[in-house]
Amino acid sequence: MISLDEAVTARLESHGARFEVLVDPDAALAIKRDEFKGDLEDVIAADDVFEDASRGDRPAEEDLESVFGTTDPMEIIPEVIKRGEIQITADQRREMQEQKRKQLVATIARNAINPQMDNAPHPPDRIEAALEQAGFKVDPMERVEEQVDDALEALRPVIPIRFDTVTIAARIPAQYAGSAQARIRKFGDLEREEWQNDGSWVGVITFPAGLQNEFYSLVNEQSSGEAETQIIKDEDDIKTR
Repeated sequence: MISLDEAVTARLESHGARFEVLVDPDAALAIKRDEFKGDLEDVIAADDVFEDASRGDRPAEEDLESVFGTTDPMEIIPEVIKRGEIQITADQRREMQEQKRKQLVATIARNAINPQMDNAPHPPDRIEAALEQAGFKVDPMERVEEQVDDALEALRPVIPIRFDTVTIAARIPAQYAGSAQARIRKFGDLEREEWQNDGSWVGVITFPAGLQNEFYSLVNEQSSGEAETQIIKDEDDIKTR
C-alpha cells in the first residue's frame, strides 16, 4: 500500500450515493485506461470504499450492492476509478506536474540530438530551460509519452532538436573484453559482434542518440579508457571518435 500523502481521491456518484477510494495518481490514470498491470494492493492507501474518505465514513452495504453488485472493496475500487473522477488538490497537482516535467525532460534528453552541433545530445538543463522559454505546460493528468510530440513542437522554434538513434562500434581490448562486453552489449540493440584474433571484442550497438555521453562513459569505465569507438553513419561512411 501507499501512504495517504501519496494518494489522490477517486470519486463516483451514482444512484444518489457517493463512493470514494484512495489511490496512487499514476495508477489511477492507468486503471482508467485499462492499462494497469500491477497489484492493486500496491497502489491504494486503504483497501476500503468510503462515502467520505476525509472523514472515514463508509457507504451502506445496500448502496454498494445496488451500484456494484458486490461489497468486496477490491472489486469495487477499480470500478470507482474507471467510472468516477480523480480528485486532486492544488498541492497534489503541483507535485504531479513537477514529477511529469522531470520525466518529460529525461525522456527528451534520452532521445534527442542537436542537428546543428554534429548531432550532439542536448543536456537536460537546456531542454528544461527551452521548455520554460517556449511556455510549454506539462499536463499532470496525461502520460509523459502522450506529451512528447507536443513538447517537441514547442521546442523546435527555440532550439534545434530532433529525435534520432545512433549506431556506434566499440572495440574492447582483450584484457577487458570478457567482462566489459557483457555490459556494453546490453546498452542498446546489438547489431553485430565479432571476437578478433588478438582476443579483443568488437560490437556495433544502436541506441537513443541522447545517450551517447553515457555510452562513452560506460565504455571508458569498462576498458580503463583503452577502448576505441566509431560512430557509424552507414556501411561506407564511418566517423572516428
